[in-house]
Amino acid sequence: MIQLQNISKSYGKTLAVEEISLETAPGEIFGFIGPDGAGKTTLFRILTTLLLPDKGSAQVAGFDIIKDYKKIRNSVGYMPGRFSLYQDLSVEENLSFFASIFKTTIEENYDLVKDIYQQIEPFKKRRAGKLSGGMKQKLALSCALIHKPEVLFLDEPTTGVDAVSRKEFWDMLKNLQKKGISIIVSTPYMDEARLCDRIALMQEGKLMRIETPQQICNDYAWPLFAIKSDTFYKMMKDLEKCDELHSVFSFGEYAHISLKKTAHIENVVQYLKQNGHHGIEWTKADANIEDCFMDLMQEGA
Repeated sequence: MIQLQNISKSYGKTLAVEEISLETAPGEIFGFIGPDGAGKTTLFRILTTLLLPDKGSAQVAGFDIIKDYKKIRNSVGYMPGRFSLYQDLSVEENLSFFASIFKTTIEENYDLVKDIYQQIEPFKKRRAGKLSGGMKQKLALSCALIHKPEVLFLDEPTTGVDAVSRKEFWDMLKNLQKKGISIIVSTPYMDEARLCDRIALMQEGKLMRIETPQQICNDYAWPLFAIKSDTFYKMMKDLEKCDELHSVFSFGEYAHISLKKTAHIENVVQYLKQNGHHGIEWTKADANIEDCFMDLMQEGA
């Protein structure tokens, strides 16, 4: 549904996006995963024709982002990271306004937004600025869908909303996918990566890896363990000096440690005991997207 060939964009001397090339398939949920500053928003603005690239070319739904920008704007829905609807208009007025822009009506495409809009319909007379974060999210999604787009761009749509609303939102995206809409989503949350069909891991404007979430995790090359002791901060500092380790990162109450190929976990435990640690607990761990992301960052450093 989207094709990018060597897309680059700079702001002054800051390179925001560098030589991005990729292709997504019709009907898939494709995720751009990376921290703030990775270049996700710049890329979305280029693909939705709000920003011109310095270099490269791209097509969205078969249209060129420069020559066919008007056709693209009629073919895509875009939900930016910040709530951008009219806060002084009511829920119903916002939806009607966005439908009228695309020369359609709420009634014409109601089946597409019904499951989402019904959750906020009891508040349809309430001003958008008075809605909770979760309800603003649902209204913004309804407005992005009301003209029945082929491709839906969602730029960090779950940032700042509670865990329950995040889950509900992803359930809605899965239902939209079943209706044939291609969904391109960006997020800084690594746990949301597993909900995508394929993901692109981004850092500092560059692509590090494109693959299915499961394949990325399967390809993690190091023996991985979760470990903790009764003095976590000191343990982290000591582990950073341990010659047996490839890497160490904090994951909640545990540290995730990846061992060098010739190392053994028993040697790491003995090393910690020699440095005065007690209450040591460890277990073999399966790599998650965050482990893989941190490893790819370490490779590129």
